[in-house]
Amino acid sequence: MAEEWLGGLRNQLQEIAVRVDAAAGPERDAVKREIVTLFKRVDAALTGLAEIKEEIRALVDRYKQAGSAAEASAAPQFNGARPAVHADHLGASTYIEKGWSLISLGDYSGAIQALDRALSLSPGAIDATSLMGWAQMLNEDYDDALGNFSKVLMKEPANALARINVGYICLKKGIFGEAIEHLSKAIRLDNDRKATLYAHYYLGLVYLEREMYEDAQTFLRKTLKLGPNLIEAYFELGRALWLGGEREEAVQVWTAGYKANKFNPWAKRCQEMLDVAAAGGEVPRSPLA
Repeated sequence: MAEEWLGGLRNQLQEIAVRVDAAAGPERDAVKREIVTLFKRVDAALTGLAEIKEEIRALVDRYKQAGSAAEASAAPQFNGARPAVHADHLGASTYIEKGWSLISLGDYSGAIQALDRALSLSPGAIDATSLMGWAQMLNEDYDDALGNFSKVLMKEPANALARINVGYICLKKGIFGEAIEHLSKAIRLDNDRKATLYAHYYLGLVYLEREMYEDAQTFLRKTLKLGPNLIEAYFELGRALWLGGEREEAVQVWTAGYKANKFNPWAKRCQEMLDVAAAGGEVPRSPLA
């Protein structure tokens, strides 16, 4: 249907175009009216489609927030700034905006294709490179993502979001020394609130993985001070306490995490840990389990 509708508009445009040069007198006025009518029709359609597009984005946000449909993930939440779309003779900005939209919608492979096209048109564009890193990281293409975030940091060393993403990737790959270096740098920069929050959280996970439970507890407590709504921090702090031998406090933290937002998938994991603890089961040692 969409192709037929667009084809009809294009045919109408071509019919008017054929008459433009030869139009004279009353025919010229008629052509003008048809051009104006066609323009208004297309403009109204574009406005309606833009509104539907925004409603789809809102629907996706509702879907992501629904606890029954969401999966707990340690990956950084995508919060890249929406790129400003501007006309350029290469058309790269259109693909950059499309990549941003597809990442927001969770279509990471589609975003990678769009951003690859953007980078082929505008090699080295920092916004496209950064978004490509996000899409690849969320698609678990960690080596490719690491390469792109490294390019971003070479041009923008103070880009704290890129730095915590590198830290997260290093954590996933088990490169703990580099993870600590990048996450600590993000904390020292302290130029992006969310980056600072996640830098503390991921440092907590790094020290959990290394079984340095007191250090893990320190960073995870600070995480909850900075972001009390980051429910996954309750889950991980509870594990750090439990594995560090402070089991009563671990139960208190998991209980607080569950009560903070019962519909959050991480709150449900807190409840799972409470059930495991009550049954005398084994609490997982890996923070990435």
